[in-house]
Amino acid sequence: MFEYHGWITVRESVRADDDEAGLPGIVDELRLRVAALDSPYLLDLRWMNGEPFLHVGGHSNHRASPDVVALYEHVAAVAPGSYGLLHIRDDEDPDHGNEVRVVRLARGTLTHHTEALLSPCVPAVEDP
Repeated sequence: MFEYHGWITVRESVRADDDEAGLPGIVDELRLRVAALDSPYLLDLRWMNGEPFLHVGGHSNHRASPDVVALYEHVAAVAPGSYGLLHIRDDEDPDHGNEVRVVRLARGTLTHHTEALLSPCVPAVEDP
């Protein structure tokens, strides 16, 4: 089972005073990339209150398409001011099968962590 839930605030730069003139082009390119993933799961990119946000969510039998971690890596590369979180539960992961993992996107870099509030999954969220 592969379950994921995440969000990204898309920003061109980490500078708060940046006018982000290139942001609409970045969002247009991301919109094409999201459309190409052709997923039956949640892949939503929209502007809200003048800022673009990407939301993802899904639950499949195995880790497969869409490759949401690759999508986060792409956003990190093209919009390094972006930030967000991706929670993943992959019971087939040999090293983290009983954990909810968190991928953190900040300043153009992804880092991987264990979600302490939901891990270990047994007994935190399920009985043995």
